[in-house]
Amino acid sequence: MAATGDGGGRRLRLPAPGPPPSRPDPFVCRRGGRGDGPEEEEEEEEEKVGLAETSLLNKLIRTSLVESSHRVEILQQDPSSPLFSIKTFEELPLKKELLQGIYLMGFNRPSKIQETALPIMLAYPPQNLIAQSQSGTGKTAAFVLAMLSRVNAAEKHPQCLCLAPTYELALQIGHVIENIGQFCADIKVTYAVRGNQVPQGSALEEQIVIGTPGTMLDWCFKRRAIDVKKIAMFVLDEADIMIDTQGLSCQSIRIQRALPKSCQMLLFSATFKETVRAFAVQIVSNPIVIKLREEELTLSNIRQYYFVCRSREEKYRALCNIYGGITVGQAMIFCQTRRIADWLSVEMSQDGHQVAILTAELTVAQRANVIQRFRDGKEKVLIATNVCARGIDVQQVTIVVNFNLPTDQKCRPDFETYLHRIGRTGRFGKRGIAFSMVERQNVRLVRVIEEHFRKRRLRQLCGVRKTRLPS
Repeated sequence: MAATGDGGGRRLRLPAPGPPPSRPDPFVCRRGGRGDGPEEEEEEEEEKVGLAETSLLNKLIRTSLVESSHRVEILQQDPSSPLFSIKTFEELPLKKELLQGIYLMGFNRPSKIQETALPIMLAYPPQNLIAQSQSGTGKTAAFVLAMLSRVNAAEKHPQCLCLAPTYELALQIGHVIENIGQFCADIKVTYAVRGNQVPQGSALEEQIVIGTPGTMLDWCFKRRAIDVKKIAMFVLDEADIMIDTQGLSCQSIRIQRALPKSCQMLLFSATFKETVRAFAVQIVSNPIVIKLREEELTLSNIRQYYFVCRSREEKYRALCNIYGGITVGQAMIFCQTRRIADWLSVEMSQDGHQVAILTAELTVAQRANVIQRFRDGKEKVLIATNVCARGIDVQQVTIVVNFNLPTDQKCRPDFETYLHRIGRTGRFGKRGIAFSMVERQNVRLVRVIEEHFRKRRLRQLCGVRKTRLPS
């Protein structure tokens, strides 16, 4: 399979995605104050990372599929209509060229989302689908197989459109198409992204077009390079990010409304919150819905403890207590702000620990490099803000420490972030331990977390003097 701009080869020549936006100097005090006052609140705002950056980071650092333990719930208009799941790719109506590509990608058997979604996406007559699936579960490969299967290679015009929220995520999808479709020589892909120009009125010959909503809108309606009435499949990836990014959802809806009624609609999202559901209703008619059962998001294999501390120095002594009381393979320590992460990194390095630090001021590529070094064991401790709470599967991680409990802007517990933070230990079915450092005035937050997850009381440990920790 060929990508455009390379005379039929597989290397893609596209303009570099421009320099990242400049960040304010994190060490400049803008509001004054000391300690955990307004200055820290300002830094906390800076530490927010876009959902698109997080998704791209997850794609860069995945070395294998995430085996989700969550049960899948399927909703459809006609409950009596039979649904099928498969255990091997050979059970699907796939061309041998696609089977070759999928096996070379390292997929020996379908993942949970692929087992359920692929029979729906490949069915005749075509069925619309909304699928919720976390990053790393193989959803991109699933809809790529669907696009490559729907394409008629003999027809030289766009037949499948795929939208992603950013340039970088569009290219990541394209790389999967090029790998899985490498034996499909007559199927070509092009990219509707910034800097990739098409002349006014020129007709594209590539069967698959991947792009961002703004440029795709331009190609469809202003430059008329795509005949929208000939599109057989429309894929919308990262729907929750689209909604979170101003303008993208409106542009996506405008493109979708111009497509023929016979066009198959596939929408994918990592979450299925009310905002996603309302957006999906505007994009997809009479869909089958695949979603995770939220009540089954449990952490039964992770023992959770907390220390009550009066200051960050006392928290650090409690951290040293942990290191003295148990055998630690690798550890992840989460901080609420970049300033605290920097301070803790200096303290631990001076005490002889091999420490890496991961914050939002790093580029996505730099973050991926830090995570890979941690995976390789070059550093034993990874200090991070929330940028990687969702993305790291490292078997050697034995403990997770919340140096600060995650809270929202109203100082309420951020349950989702807490879940994903402590979920960095106990991976692959192993047992894990999570410790939280809690200021005395915030002990109430521990009780709220216990109630939310309906978990027995978290065990309190002494934070300063030496104590024997549970084996």
